[in-house]
Amino acid sequence: MPTRYLVTSALPYANGPLHVGHIAGAYLPADIYARLLRHAGESVLYICGSDEHGVPITIAAEKLGLTPQQVADKFHAINEAGFARLGFSFDNYSRTTRPIHHRTSQDFFLNLYHKGLLEARDVSQLYCPQCSRYLPDRYVEGTCPLCGSPSARGDQCETCGRWLEPEQLISRRCKICGAEPEFRRTRHWFFLLSRFAEPLKKWINENPNLRDNVRSFCLGWLSEGLADRAITRDLDWGVPVPLPEAASKVLYVWFDAPIGYISATREWGIARGDDESWREWWQDPATRILHFIGKDNTVFHGIVWPAMLMAHGDYQLPWDVPANEFLNLEGQKISTSRNWAVWVNQFLDKFPPDTLRYYLAATAPEGRDSDFSWQEFGTRTNTELADILGNFVNRAVAFTRRYFEGRLPDKGKEDLADAQLWADSCQCFADVEEMVRARRIKDGARRMMDLARAGNRYFEHSAPWRLRTEDPARGAEVIRTCLNLSASLAVLIEPYLPFTAQAIWKILGREEAPKGLIYKDGAKPMLEDGLMLGEPQILFNKIEDEVLQEQVRLLGMMKEEQVEEEEKVLTTQEAIDETRELIKQTEQATEKPKPEYKPTISYDEFAKMDLRVAKVLSCERVPNTDKLLILQIDLGGDTRQIVAGIGARYQPEELVGKSIVVICNLEPAKIRGVESNGMLLAASAGEEISVLTVLREVPPGSKIK
Repeated sequence: MPTRYLVTSALPYANGPLHVGHIAGAYLPADIYARLLRHAGESVLYICGSDEHGVPITIAAEKLGLTPQQVADKFHAINEAGFARLGFSFDNYSRTTRPIHHRTSQDFFLNLYHKGLLEARDVSQLYCPQCSRYLPDRYVEGTCPLCGSPSARGDQCETCGRWLEPEQLISRRCKICGAEPEFRRTRHWFFLLSRFAEPLKKWINENPNLRDNVRSFCLGWLSEGLADRAITRDLDWGVPVPLPEAASKVLYVWFDAPIGYISATREWGIARGDDESWREWWQDPATRILHFIGKDNTVFHGIVWPAMLMAHGDYQLPWDVPANEFLNLEGQKISTSRNWAVWVNQFLDKFPPDTLRYYLAATAPEGRDSDFSWQEFGTRTNTELADILGNFVNRAVAFTRRYFEGRLPDKGKEDLADAQLWADSCQCFADVEEMVRARRIKDGARRMMDLARAGNRYFEHSAPWRLRTEDPARGAEVIRTCLNLSASLAVLIEPYLPFTAQAIWKILGREEAPKGLIYKDGAKPMLEDGLMLGEPQILFNKIEDEVLQEQVRLLGMMKEEQVEEEEKVLTTQEAIDETRELIKQTEQATEKPKPEYKPTISYDEFAKMDLRVAKVLSCERVPNTDKLLILQIDLGGDTRQIVAGIGARYQPEELVGKSIVVICNLEPAKIRGVESNGMLLAASAGEEISVLTVLREVPPGSKIK
């Protein structure tokens, strides 16, 4: 029986915009997994949507002076747009405010109710006399009794991750007005979670797919004993409880939110004209259900949700619950109240989406917490995406356009190096597929880049600029191989870098990958003879240090326009003081001593230098040296040779195809017996050297003014 894969990501609250921590935890790994499985020929359904009920929405509404529905509408649209801009491949992105979700959740409730698995109990609940209302758990704050954190919520302490009850908090206070709440009696319905302790232990112990962090967390929780859990709340925002005696109550959001996976699947089926197709995804044993989540959702998806499914009886249990740890930011925990976050839509206003996808995949917090660093983001973009992946495709295409009229060369003379490269390609595809199937997204990102490295080594070792005159048939085969490998890279990277993959296909003269292509088949040559290449483009522009430093400086700064754009509101003097201190620390960290300048010269003296843009045609090391490179450069009809002492920082293949800045009117000089007719410009900071390039493509020979 064919296997299906139902992939979900935790439903994000529609109470604020997405930040990079959200993307790294529950969303990007799921999208990469779903994309690769689709390309491998599997039957995949990827489901997500906005979680629009519960206290986070009502709290945001009160802060912003809006209704809960207005808040949900606003942030559903913002976050859906952010996911789309990042290239997420949801088959359906739904909302828990839609009628189909209300019906599905109420049916689920009644199923458990009629089975005697729900129980009405009169309980004491915190009530704020100043606000004149019962306080749901997230409206209560205080000190955690387990770890002592002063900012624990009534449902969970984010510091230690423990699930709490409001009455457990020390020094309780109302989140809205700060007053001390009092206990009053009210009636709620409880899910008899305690009855499922043993079935849950059995499921956890016998499920080989669960990560160690999920297994250990859940078993540790179960060892302390399971308590029954209230699933209703005294609110007027949420899914109404479908009982006459509970007309003023709604379902607790932790109960209705995971049911959103089912309702979103039902909605997907209805949109396709098949009201019953959802059942095969939830009730057929051939379906593997995977819930990608963040660490803070482990208790709900590893204990509560499986118990709910067991209680209902008609659904398959999760096949895996891949839970990532936390992503920190510049060494600190992400804090939305202090604006210590990188917001997705703001990021995408400045940088291409695939740079974020790659960086978060390469640093994924799979086994432990990881850190988002702007400097590391820039380094990986510049050295891996630009210098390795982008450089390989660019140099192959540039050489083809210059010497083969932009057309895929006819088959030439083959060599053992070609066979070895394609063997490496096949192994790389197999490894990446195996790693992603095992939910090892970070390992897959590392392995993926190995094939681009192999392509650069092949190009450099084959030296097609020499073969062009010494052995044209062999030179043609090398370029043909490089172009075909570029197509293979487009297939290989697509789950991780979908926009870049599409750009490579267009550069290669195609709108998309060949129809019906299975992922592993991309490891072999696939371009048709005589193919005319499309328009060239730079896949990744390098990011300057000044741009990265500005992003660091802006962290935590509550600019008025940022607050208005992202609807972020500071509500306590403590948060304001924390922000001011963070700004002070950031400014101190970025202060630098003023540089010492050389003596002033006149403009006439400067004007004597002839600075121009040059395109690097080829590059190789000066024999028996580590630092000296020989560059053949194009100055717009004038081909020259220059020697530069940058070999300790740059590999020769990194420079081919780059547009650099050179001084053209220096007297020729001999360095280690090699003539140099010009000098490239580079910046240095200590031992670090960075060759100056131009931001946009301009013709070789263009003057620098």
